Amino acid sequence: MLIKEREIPLTIHILEALCRRLPPAHPKYKEIQDELGRRRVGYQGEVAFDYYLRYLPKDKYMILHDLNLPDGDYNCQNDTLLLTSEYALIIEVKNMAGKLIFDTENEQFIQIHNEKEKGYPYPIAQAERHQDYLEKLLAAHKFPAIPIEYLVVITNNFANYVVTGKNAYKVKPRVCKSDVFPNKIHFFENQYKKPLLDAKDLRKLCRLLVKLNTIPTNYVLRKYGINKSDLLTAVFCPRCNNFPLSRKKSKWYCSVCETYSKDAHIHALMDYFLLIDSKITNQQFRDYCHLSSSHTSKRLLQSANLSFSGTKKGRFYFPKTIPW
Repeated sequence: MLIKEREIPLTIHILEALCRRLPPAHPKYKEIQDELGRRRVGYQGEVAFDYYLRYLPKDKYMILHDLNLPDGDYNCQNDTLLLTSEYALIIEVKNMAGKLIFDTENEQFIQIHNEKEKGYPYPIAQAERHQDYLEKLLAAHKFPAIPIEYLVVITNNFANYVVTGKNAYKVKPRVCKSDVFPNKIHFFENQYKKPLLDAKDLRKLCRLLVKLNTIPTNYVLRKYGINKSDLLTAVFCPRCNNFPLSRKKSKWYCSVCETYSKDAHIHALMDYFLLIDSKITNQQFRDYCHLSSSHTSKRLLQSANLSFSGTKKGRFYFPKTIPW
């Protein structure tokens, strides 16, 4: 049963907003663009992998995609999590071309592609951290302990991989191409046959994971050491991307392409909620969008289909969900 559908990951939305709001001359801009490109390719691989999940028994497997679980100031991100009464399976998807090397002795992950060699975070260590996180989460919420397994699934059909080093025998069973994934499922099902979670606990666990799913505010900014003051403010032109737009005839006006827009501020608000804070006051909105009138600011916020709390100067507005 599909509990949490796969959508464009929130991190991709955040990185896209960051690329819009960070000056191209910023020293971290290229690095952020590269990460955005990798995550887009990774998402494409996750979507391709979903083909193989169709064969899982719907009454047995609870499927949760792109879970972001709170881990202090950071988050524990899972590409896909499968839950059953007998066991849980963490799936890390890698959509990478070329030759992929799992160096178990030095705990390194290396890609050789187009005669270039590049290192990446070791996915086995990442999966083991997620395994440990879920074990502690289950214990903290008084769920019965269940076996938690993990797999690294390579979805690029033209990639090949090797597992080297003294611990290769431990890691080889943890890595597979996507077409071999059903065989891995059969292995786990044969290994774990005793139900440990009843149907009620399974539903309760799924609700908990969906409820916890979030990314801490400013997570990506902290990761790259970017200050809020580094970000470009103002409303951008939806047609030519010029900024700042001004108010003219009760609309946003672009002096470069000479076009008007009623709702260009909506995109600015989206970026604000993704990058800066999950709520905004009238004053913050005025500063961010370069507005001089508090009445205009209030009218635009009230027409933006946002929720609000508080009264007068203490009022703040927020979206029901992010991305909004």
